Amino acid sequence: MDETADARLKRLSMRSWRRGTKEMDLVLGPWSDVHLAGLGPDDLETYELLLAENDQDLMAWILGQGEAPAAIAPLLGRVASHAKDRLTRRG
Repeated sequence: MDETADARLKRLSMRSWRRGTKEMDLVLGPWSDVHLAGLGPDDLETYELLLAENDQDLMAWILGQGEAPAAIAPLLGRVASHAKDRLTRRG
């Protein structure tokens, strides 16, 4: 049975909020709440690739301590910008 679009979004949202580390929960969860439903098919595929990455690698890439794979780098940059904006509004 094929996954419905709504079920896919719910699954991706859950995976965004239930990572291996709380830090990545707090980066990916809020981003997914705001942006996930508006992603097109290609970006959804890329987000699936992003979610398959290790939390420690994702955090290093977000913090600029390494270079993300080209396939996910643009989307990860959008995620990182959203996280930075959230932090600067709170400060």
